[in-house]
Amino acid sequence: MTETGNSGQHGEIRQKALQEELRELVDVVGPAPLVDLLLERAFQIQATDVHLDPNERGLRVRLRVDGLLHDILELPSAMTSQVISRVKLMANMDITERRLAQDGHISSAALQAHRDIRVGSGPTIHGERLVLRLMPDATRFTKLEELGLEDAQIEKVKRFIRAPYGMVLSVGPVGSGKSTTMYSCLELLNLPDRSLVTIEDPVERRIPGVNQIQVDPKIDFNFVSALRGVLRQDPDVMMVGEIRDPETAHIATRAGLTGVNVLTTLHANDTSSTVDVFRDFGIPPMFIADSLNCIIAQRLLRKICTVDRETYHPDNADCVLLKIDPADAQSITIARGVPSNANFHTGYSGRTGVFEVMGVDEAVREAILHEKSGGEILEVARSQGMITLEESARDKVLAGVTSVEEMIRVLTF
Repeated sequence: MTETGNSGQHGEIRQKALQEELRELVDVVGPAPLVDLLLERAFQIQATDVHLDPNERGLRVRLRVDGLLHDILELPSAMTSQVISRVKLMANMDITERRLAQDGHISSAALQAHRDIRVGSGPTIHGERLVLRLMPDATRFTKLEELGLEDAQIEKVKRFIRAPYGMVLSVGPVGSGKSTTMYSCLELLNLPDRSLVTIEDPVERRIPGVNQIQVDPKIDFNFVSALRGVLRQDPDVMMVGEIRDPETAHIATRAGLTGVNVLTTLHANDTSSTVDVFRDFGIPPMFIADSLNCIIAQRLLRKICTVDRETYHPDNADCVLLKIDPADAQSITIARGVPSNANFHTGYSGRTGVFEVMGVDEAVREAILHEKSGGEILEVARSQGMITLEESARDKVLAGVTSVEEMIRVLTF
């Protein structure tokens, strides 16, 4: 999850200044210093990914900041192969193989930093393409209070993750901050009298006191085989990077039923649809109801720039989305960003999470046991006081944290 306190941090290296800095170096330095500077600057502006895309003119360089890609540079064709080879060498990849996809890894030691980079390559009609995933900063977002949860949601999550056994899931689409939430939960449980183990693909953060395992499909060491091995090693807390298939779901569910505190993630739209996914995996309703403790659904919304922004009164369309009485519109102020160098010309700087936290209490458990639909389970949870994703997003808009446009972009109503 990429969230910054203010746009001064984020805009320290402005988009235009970065573009000019790199363009000036293209003609005077070799590919090695250029790649090194690009990676250094990418970390500084808290980018999450670097895309190196070949085209008919050369190599298009883009950075993903706050979830969106930004054009930074276009390198001439003469430099393309040199830059690609430089990155592949750093990642210990085969520079002679350009026809097949490869995975590589640039260690933090090579970067003189405390963060790794995962590299993926693949062929295109214009040549080899690379995407570099910058691993998160392990010192940031280690507490639930930093993620964007409401106070009542934080208390609910803390109550359920401290249960002696059972499962806590974070669900949402790719890039919604699920792993960050699970790491924050893991930090709360990381005590000397407990055995903590993670099974990940890849290990995104290194946590002292936790036994972290990285799966390796090349040697058929997957989540299932790793899970079976870990369950024979007396774990108290186990974090499974992601439930991807029925077999992993069954083993994780059994672990939650037999005395292990299981933290994991899953691709589902919201809390109630998670139950449907487990049903599709063939897990009996009794096991679902008894193993699940808490489901956290989430999305990431960009935050309005704190330097360049403006306030206004909601119009009729805004009132409908925000569920405001139009008669009250003139007494309500919301905000939007003003594109500038301080915010990569987007009007936004940093991101925050919006959450839906469903505790599996007696009422929800009964609904699951009686095989109620996802919609019916949602209504039961709402009747118990659950704040939905949409309600959480509206609160962020009314608080001036994000905009109506961003809420519409990320959430489907």
